Amino acid sequence: MPDPRKPGGGGQQGPPEQGWRWIGVAVIVVVVIAVVASSLLSSPPGASLNYSTFLADAAAHRVADATFNNTSGVITGHFANGSAFSTNGPVPAISGDISKLRAEGVHVGFAPPPNSLLSTILMYAIFGLIFGAIILWMNRRAQGQMSGIMSIGRSRAKVFATDRPRTTFADVAGYGGVKQEISEVVDFLKNPGRFKEIGARIPKGILLVGPPGTGKTLLARAVAGEAGVPFMSVSGSDFMEMFVGVGASRVRDLFQTARKQAPAIIFVDEIDSIGRKRGAGLGGGHDEREQTLNQMLSEMDGFDATEGIVMMAATNRPDILDPALLRPGRFDRQIVVPLPDLDERLPILKVHCRDKRIGTDVDLEVVARGTPGMSGADLANLVNEAALHAVRRGSASVEAKDFDAARDRVLMGQRRESLVLSDDEKLRVAYHEGGHAVLAYVLPHADPVHKVTILPTGMALGVTQQLPMEERHIYPIEYIEDSLCVRMGGRVAEMLIYGDLSTGAANDLVGNTELARKMVREYGMSDKVGPMAWGSQGMVFLGEDLMHSRDYSEDMSRVIDEEVSRILREQEGRAREYLTTNLEGLQALARALIEKETVDGAEVARLVDESRGRRSANGADTARTAIGGQVSTPGGELQAGGGTTPTEGPS
Repeated sequence: MPDPRKPGGGGQQGPPEQGWRWIGVAVIVVVVIAVVASSLLSSPPGASLNYSTFLADAAAHRVADATFNNTSGVITGHFANGSAFSTNGPVPAISGDISKLRAEGVHVGFAPPPNSLLSTILMYAIFGLIFGAIILWMNRRAQGQMSGIMSIGRSRAKVFATDRPRTTFADVAGYGGVKQEISEVVDFLKNPGRFKEIGARIPKGILLVGPPGTGKTLLARAVAGEAGVPFMSVSGSDFMEMFVGVGASRVRDLFQTARKQAPAIIFVDEIDSIGRKRGAGLGGGHDEREQTLNQMLSEMDGFDATEGIVMMAATNRPDILDPALLRPGRFDRQIVVPLPDLDERLPILKVHCRDKRIGTDVDLEVVARGTPGMSGADLANLVNEAALHAVRRGSASVEAKDFDAARDRVLMGQRRESLVLSDDEKLRVAYHEGGHAVLAYVLPHADPVHKVTILPTGMALGVTQQLPMEERHIYPIEYIEDSLCVRMGGRVAEMLIYGDLSTGAANDLVGNTELARKMVREYGMSDKVGPMAWGSQGMVFLGEDLMHSRDYSEDMSRVIDEEVSRILREQEGRAREYLTTNLEGLQALARALIEKETVDGAEVARLVDESRGRRSANGADTARTAIGGQVSTPGGELQAGGGTTPTEGPS
């Protein structure tokens, strides 16, 4: 078993690179020496002549003998005085020249020069060395493959020593309640004797539950950094392999390694990949996944709490986990890591702005107020987008307008500069978005308008942005009805101005129908249906609602459809009534949009109030603004924890 104290101790080690490097250098040196030595040893002895000089000496009777090599063309021999010579002749030798040499009394022979013994030995040594290197390489490769097969059941967890990770709770901004709840794990790992004296037992497993990007993995690393114990991190997908039984083997190896380093923390990220409900789904459960889950349940139930092993896991889908995984004795404590609220978004923004050059006009509190519903990852992306926008502008610091542009980029999408609308289309979009904006201003419970634009952005041809006056967690029926009415504003405005309809309201109608159906089926906001609720269909891959069966009758289905239709038609009527009353304001706003293309909330309020000659119907002041005066999170559905209901134009 590999040393668990080394990071990645469970991995496979290949052949050393240094050995192969020295072998290659040695082969190159031997080849160079052999080539040089062979050329030196094979060079013919004696003085070197050119061929014409050789023939002239032979004609003068100064050459005693000559030996021709028809392969290389080298001619060697001796002068009459006994000294040797060599020259290069044509290949093959010219028969006329040979006849002249013999006529002049030169003894002519034909024989290749003898190979030297050293060159022959070097030639065979080179071939032997190359052959041996190939055999060694093949042997090492085979050993690596065999060791890889034998170690396939080892855990792939990344092991961090006591000095890593260095993340602490100070690096996790916000989430004071979550850190307070999870600090018990740190106290147990640091001082387990305090818990033993009073008879308390620390939870064996802690499940971090929350939306993506809220910092669940960061919290787990902070726990390991605070406790100063080994931290073993593994993803749920690392247990899955094509061979049956490998996942269970890796689970066993993971816990064996953790026991050797106790006290320690085992962190499994995305545990829902192996912890789904057993015996569910199309065609039954997955054998490999179920074996892996069974082994994990057995290991968690088997080890004693005094061993000092704490298992942590993170998921954003706790509803699909197996009930046996969540029972007491296993993951018996669930810590919810929600989306940050206003007080938590400000310190998160400060953390992400530490390494940025922020301008003096940037108020991070205003930015935090204008980002309801954003997770920590969203805020980090927002700050980075603002920095990128500042670089594109050529600015030396990130200013407030960079944050505004980054919000528009993150929340609405990239502006489509290449899409050009005709004048008629642009005017229809202006009336469509103007209908949304006017209703958002005059309705008493609607979120205020922040910005209206007819510039194509993202998938929409125009966007009306709204922001809440305050962060909402509970939505009264008046607020939902006004949200439905605002979404109807674009459709109704087109009907009032043009007397016909277009495809521009498709996205608004989809969102309104879904929200109205939730009012009837889930929220109990229908007098005919009463205090009854039916949730949405279950997930087919979990074996729930495979045939999409309903637990209510056909008569109730008809009542639900009638109630949904009634709610939508009532809100359409309200939208028609309010827009008819404020028709001059709608026309003024449309003209302003055609001229400026983008109008803010204050300008919308001024145009509507000037057209009426007084304040709006709800008695609100024209300076009514949303929290922070910034952009909100787009979404077609009301969700707890803040957020708005922006209305998009034709798509």
